[in-house]
This record gives sequence, structure tokens and C-alpha cells, in this order.
Amino acid sequence: MTTSEKLIDQFLDAAWVEQGLSKNTLSAYRSDLRIFSAWLKQDLLMVETGNISEFLANRYQLGITGRTTARILSSLRRFYGYFLRESVITIDPTALISVPKTTRVLPQTLTENDVEALLAAPQIAVPRGQRDKAMLEMLYATGLRVSELVDLKFEQLNLRQGVVQIVGKGGRERLVPVGEEALDCLETYLHSGRELLLSGRQSDYIFVTNRGCNMTRQAFWHIIKRYAFQAEITKPLSPHTLRHAFATHLLNHGADLRVVQLLLGHVDLSTTQIYTHVASERLQTLHAQFHPRG
Repeated sequence: MTTSEKLIDQFLDAAWVEQGLSKNTLSAYRSDLRIFSAWLKQDLLMVETGNISEFLANRYQLGITGRTTARILSSLRRFYGYFLRESVITIDPTALISVPKTTRVLPQTLTENDVEALLAAPQIAVPRGQRDKAMLEMLYATGLRVSELVDLKFEQLNLRQGVVQIVGKGGRERLVPVGEEALDCLETYLHSGRELLLSGRQSDYIFVTNRGCNMTRQAFWHIIKRYAFQAEITKPLSPHTLRHAFATHLLNHGADLRVVQLLLGHVDLSTTQIYTHVASERLQTLHAQFHPRG
């Protein structure tokens, strides 16, 4: 293991212990730091502000977006901030670098008809269809992140009260209600399809594969894309598509923004406010379509 890899591991171990960051966040930090280290080709702690500015300029020339550049800079700031606190370095080389301006991109979302078509796609006569139906219904009913859904264990689920307990980013806990339709699909899967998929094997995870393992984010993402194709949904999809639909449709039907913030697990209300713009665009479209003078 190289010196740079050891430094990165030391930082990530500390970030996990001190801040309880998610596996996905830690993975993103590792990727960003490895890219910087490969470009730098020298000791990560022997860095000046000019090195980082040159690196970011190089990324810009490669066509990297401002949003991604801002994320990379955030990773570097956390890395050097840690070693500054540990008195390993005396100057933070990222301190004088400003965050690049980013344009907030409105999330792609689905109409309610799109969602209905997607939820109707799985064939519930077979175990995998029961599982997939339950996962899609849960995702739309709760607004969970895909990683939160696939990592769901029985200890987090209360069928009687109809809620799931989620530990989200930064170790923050929240209780999220589950709608009746999603609960019905979940109970069908738990009492039938899940046992057939496990074939006598044991698992603490709710959503499992026919190998007895828990579902992965990547595998579930392929499942969503397959059902979107079957439902003839041609809009661009992302792993967060149903989470976006959950938030947007709640706001379209009059939900309070702060309630949506709590359900999504957002720390900052401004993160949730982007969905008000999506909802507003939808209202404008409907107005233009149906108003006699639209």
C-alpha cells in the first residue's frame, strides 16, 4: 500500500468514526482523493494551493461539471482539514480556493400516470415480481434513498404501526410512514415470495435475491430500468427518480414543505425547496394546457 493510500485510509477511518458518514459518501471521498493523488504524483501532504488550483483547472478542461468540481473540492477540504486538526500539516492548501459556482439542476421526475404504470409492471404471480413490486411501492410511498431501501432490516420495520426507522446520512434517524398499498405489497412478499427466494436460508435483510443475499443498489437500479422499459417510460431515470416523484407529488397535493423535508431526511430546507420549483413547473404546464387562454 502506498503512502497516499495509507493517508486516505486514515482520513476515511476517522471520518467514519467521528461523523458516521455513509458508505456511499466515504466511497465518493476515496474516489475523489485517488483521482487527485494519481494526477498529483507526489506526497499528498506536500501540496500547495497552486497544485489544487491547477488540478481543478485540469478537471474543468476535461469537461467536468461545476457541481462535480465542487464535490471534489469538498472532499479535498475535508481531507486537509482533518490533517490540519491532527497537526500533521500547518497550512490548509484548500483554504484560499473558492467553491465554483454551480447551477442547480431540477431533478427529473415522473407524472403520477408514469408512476402508476411503473408500479403495475412487475408480475406478482412469481416471487421476484412480488419482491420488485414491494420495493417499488415502498420507494414511492416513503421517499427513501435507494441505499436506505436495499439496506432495510426487519428491526427497522413496524408493520403494525406502518412505519420504518431509517438511519440516514450523518447517522440521523427518522421515522417514515408507509402507505397502505405499500404495506399490503410488502406483507404479500414477506409471507410468500421472500421465503421462496431464500429457499430455507436466513437473512436479516428484508429484500433478498434468489441467492439469499441482500439486494444491491446496482441490481435494483437495473430492475427499475427494466420495468420502466416495460411501462414504456422514455424519460431519463436516475436511482433517485421515485424519491423525486414522492416529494414532488406530495407538494402537488398540498403537503407542507417542512413535512417533506422531515420525510426525506434533509438537514437544510433549501435542499427540499428545489422540489417546489418542479411542482411549480408542473402547475405552469397544466395551466398552459388546460386554461382557455393559456
